[in-house]
Amino acid sequence: MNSDKEKPEIVFAPGCFDNFDGTQEELDELIAAIQQMVESGEIMENARVVDFDNPSDDDREIIEHLMNIESNVDERKLQ
Repeated sequence: MNSDKEKPEIVFAPGCFDNFDGTQEELDELIAAIQQMVESGEIMENARVVDFDNPSDDDREIIEHLMNIESNVDERKLQ
């Protein structure tokens, strides 16, 4: 990653890990791995565009998942 470019900021939305099936230690490791990918630039190197106008089968699955999450935001119950 070019050091002249500003690194993206990573912000975890409330509820983004609600469906995570693992221990707190595993979640902490996942978050650390994501933050390391942002720091190293790997996250942008491996990113791909999701085409909402002409989606592939994989894109359709991603879009459907995101829409399901968005529609359930108001139903989230924090304990």
